Amino acid sequence: MGSRPPNLFVFSTVDILATNLRTYIVQCQTMALNRHDVFKVAISGGSLPKTLAKALLAPPTSPEDTIRFDKWEVFFADERAVPLDHEDSNYRLLKDELLDKIPTDAGKPTVYPIDVNFLDDAQELADQYEKLLVQSFAARDSVKLPLFDLLLLGCGPDGHTCSLFPGHPLLRETSGWVLPIEDSPKPPPTRITLSLPVVTAGLRIAFVATGGGKKDIMKKIFEEGNGLPCALVNEMAGDRCTWFTDSPAVEGVAFPRRGSL
Repeated sequence: MGSRPPNLFVFSTVDILATNLRTYIVQCQTMALNRHDVFKVAISGGSLPKTLAKALLAPPTSPEDTIRFDKWEVFFADERAVPLDHEDSNYRLLKDELLDKIPTDAGKPTVYPIDVNFLDDAQELADQYEKLLVQSFAARDSVKLPLFDLLLLGCGPDGHTCSLFPGHPLLRETSGWVLPIEDSPKPPPTRITLSLPVVTAGLRIAFVATGGGKKDIMKKIFEEGNGLPCALVNEMAGDRCTWFTDSPAVEGVAFPRRGSL
């Protein structure tokens, strides 16, 4: 369990949020490159890639502010069992919003999409993606869990994150790294997702939640918990978890705000 509570930052506009999110990501990148000369990141879908693009495609304000895309290894925190060019694909979403727009002189990240040869077998799709993690994070028998340098996540209106949904049996998984789900309450029903232990083991975890439509669920996450997946991440990761929100998303939420990064 996290020893200290998560960090909640609230910004007046999404543009200011994006600027601060960039600063945070650069800090995580610097720590990772100093540690092992690569930056291992897991990213979810939804509205997150658009905000990431706003943060990461801005020109650097100093040499220290440079995004070293050539050092990034990008994995997907969850993915839908659809072709990579399908409108429901998180890969396609990230590609359209961010990857295709990275300037050529900024370098290109190494990106790990799902193996579309296994779209008809959710378990095998998950197993194959787990093999990618094993290859990247060393032999499975020597590593209990992959330690991402940063996970960039969203928060659904029901409190789900990745494809971990409230009350779902997958929340009880303790050893698997990548899990199949064939009964997602949100379409499409068949997906794969990082497990809760993998998410909460991350060295840094950042949630992005914006808009007034999030305020009811944010109140439940921060004031009640109730086993909601986002609340479980808060509880298990503690201050390794940081929330980037705008004012409408946390209106009426009783939880201490952080003043600055």
